[in-house]
Amino acid sequence: MWKKSRIYLDIAAGVSGNPSSPHTEGRRSRELLEGARAKIARLVEVKADDLIFTSGATEANALAILGVYRKQRTEKNSRPHMLYLPSAHASVVENMKLVEAEGVVIESLPIGDCRVDCDILAGMLRPETVLISMDAVCGETGVVWNTREVRHTLDTYVQTWFAQRERPVLHVDASQAAMTEKLTRAHFGADLMTLDASKVCPARGIGCLIAPRSIPLAPLYVGGGQERGLRPGSEAPELARAFAEGLEGAGAEREVFRAEAGSARAELVAALESGTPDILINEGPKSHQASHILNISLPGRDTDYLLALLDEAGFAVSTKSACETDSGEGSRAVLALWNDPERAASTLRISWGREVRSHDLARFAHALATACAFIDSTGAK
Repeated sequence: MWKKSRIYLDIAAGVSGNPSSPHTEGRRSRELLEGARAKIARLVEVKADDLIFTSGATEANALAILGVYRKQRTEKNSRPHMLYLPSAHASVVENMKLVEAEGVVIESLPIGDCRVDCDILAGMLRPETVLISMDAVCGETGVVWNTREVRHTLDTYVQTWFAQRERPVLHVDASQAAMTEKLTRAHFGADLMTLDASKVCPARGIGCLIAPRSIPLAPLYVGGGQERGLRPGSEAPELARAFAEGLEGAGAEREVFRAEAGSARAELVAALESGTPDILINEGPKSHQASHILNISLPGRDTDYLLALLDEAGFAVSTKSACETDSGEGSRAVLALWNDPERAASTLRISWGREVRSHDLARFAHALATACAFIDSTGAK
């Protein structure tokens, strides 16, 4: 008997098979989606059921913050307390402001020498503290934060003072950590953890929140039962597969890349300091610094103009996080870490991946020195 060709008559569910559809095309999409979920879960050492796919890190961060708050509000009708890093991604800072407007007490985590000061933090914790949100690696400066020390502080607080209460949830945005840090929930001491595909591969429009069922969350919106009912909407199996492959590739090359990027970074810093006057390196202690992100300040110079000159010379850099490019303000992260408005108003961020070599960075250092000399000579500051 001849095999009949299949006719797809379910385009109302999507041009290709919808993972929620029961037919063959739908089941294939479901297998692809769940295979990607299982691979990512294995890489970060969690259960596959702990992984909630989202549209990216921004949505994952919002789900962590708003999800904890709204569940807390619904179930306990209390006024919760949350803490966050003021240098964190805008999706953390802005959602903290959002819940503050709804009655949550929010405070900035105490910072000293690019670390969370856990002695001060211990005194800020209270019975109403439900969530602390921080990043693993600062996307603007490359500072690697002491998330495990924060975890220890939270655990000690609960054990000492409130042994019968639920401990505060630690949410870690690890989206910038995949290239250089061990990418497991246990490594960061996190309860909830954010990841983003665009930091490890060309795929955009997908990320995830690692969220075990033991931590109750409310959805941001409703409209379907996908992703445990926490993220309604048709899933994207092909993007999920690319995401999983990107994370797997980053993990396989992490140690080599970190070592090579560290050497290249040291050479770049030396070249910049010798070739460009009045330059400031915005970094934490060397042992707490991502090797592939370098943030510099050039006080007195128009870094937006400088960025345009570098772009014309063939180099793509930024003045700050891409999501805040149009804010018209300086680097919020640099201001939070160094409390210097002039330093924060004149930043450039240089960050690179596996395809960039030392000679590329040497060319960049020369181009930056040339552009700064031009700006200085013309007075275009």
